Amino acid sequence: MKIIDLLKQETLSLSFEVFPPKTDTAFDSVRTATEEIAKLRPRFMSVTYGAGGGTSRYTLEIAKRIKELYDVPSLAHLTCVSSTRETVAQRIADMKAAGIQNVMALRGDIPADRIDADRSRWDYHHAIELVRELKESGADFCIGGACYPEIHPESENQKEDIRFLKEKVDAGCEFLTTQMFFDNNLLYNFLYKIREAGITVPIIPGIMPITNARQVERAISLSGSFMPQRFKSLVDKFGHDPAAMKQAGIVYATDQIIDLYANGITNVHVYSMNNPDVAAKILDNVSCILGK
Repeated sequence: MKIIDLLKQETLSLSFEVFPPKTDTAFDSVRTATEEIAKLRPRFMSVTYGAGGGTSRYTLEIAKRIKELYDVPSLAHLTCVSSTRETVAQRIADMKAAGIQNVMALRGDIPADRIDADRSRWDYHHAIELVRELKESGADFCIGGACYPEIHPESENQKEDIRFLKEKVDAGCEFLTTQMFFDNNLLYNFLYKIREAGITVPIIPGIMPITNARQVERAISLSGSFMPQRFKSLVDKFGHDPAAMKQAGIVYATDQIIDLYANGITNVHVYSMNNPDVAAKILDNVSCILGK
């Protein structure tokens, strides 16, 4: 089933994100973890892309298994910045052959060895180019994209960020999923601004449960996320105690999710990091709200 059709349903729901293994030897454990999350019956599951090609084939394998074995709609990520047009064309063909209906079109992180390279020779510079290519492929994909409630780390300002976002939507994105954020007011302000800019596609908020103190630094480095004082206090108090920090992080994420539901959001996407127990605890925390 296409994600855009799922998002038209008015019932409240959760979706989860999982990722393929970084090495071939880790595939079995990753597959088990992702299938445990599928058993929770989320509205859909997204599967991230193995950068650089090596384990990217597992993105399709996991997405296909989730759909076929557990009847959970899957969303396969596809990145382009490290790829040639020939490679992307092959990935698109592989997705069509696997029966993938939903694709998350992303530029992807620039590899460290290419940051200072001559970008004029690159086949892809922005996700917009990938969205257009997916639309022109002839496949009946439902295409999603990413957005930043604060600001993309490489953007000059939010106005420029939103202008590029509008261009991406006009190119064919049918829905957008946000980068992680830890203050819901940032999302509400962002939604107002993009609606004013004429972006009307569904927005799925992305919530990252921070379950250990080390994740805080990584979250900031990846997205430049603003950390509210309330969250900083939580980490200061419980960061030294793994069990307490895990519980506190799950509760904080749950609180964000409930607030989003209360303010008109129907689907929240959880960056569950291949942790079935975290996904299960969050789902249990909102089970009555979801009618489960």
